[in-house]
Amino acid sequence: MEFEEYASARWPTIYRTALLLTGNTAEAEDLAQQTLVKVFAAWTTVRRADSPDAYVRRMLVNELTTDRRRGARRALVAVPAAPEAVPVGIDPGERLDLWRQVVQLPPRQRAVLVLRFYEDLTEAETAQVLGVSLGTVKSQAHDALRTLRTRLGQQEVTS
Repeated sequence: MEFEEYASARWPTIYRTALLLTGNTAEAEDLAQQTLVKVFAAWTTVRRADSPDAYVRRMLVNELTTDRRRGARRALVAVPAAPEAVPVGIDPGERLDLWRQVVQLPPRQRAVLVLRFYEDLTEAETAQVLGVSLGTVKSQAHDALRTLRTRLGQQEVTS
């Protein structure tokens, strides 16, 4: 597969992930484009990877964290666009309330939730993409979910 084919076929997924990570359509588009520029430059390596999609996902997260460290990205908007996929049986109003709370989480917690529950990665895969330990993924997910339950007025379920 050539770069142009890959970029064209994977753009929706790369953009969606960028949108979920940034919470802002303009930032997501910039992030996805910047990532694809880097993918193009490293295409030979990316193409040979065991999982080019995982390699590109890691590049996307790295690009986001590098830009955030440099302070290059603007603050998140107050009411970001919600993801396009609509889960069956969930009230759209509740979904928007949840999305508003997710984008207010710290970046690492939001990244863990996006990768674990939207991208459907395992804890180990999420740790690998983020370059953190498995324990960090577990604690960040736990903290994020606890915060969301509190903000949405739900009681935490104890076992």
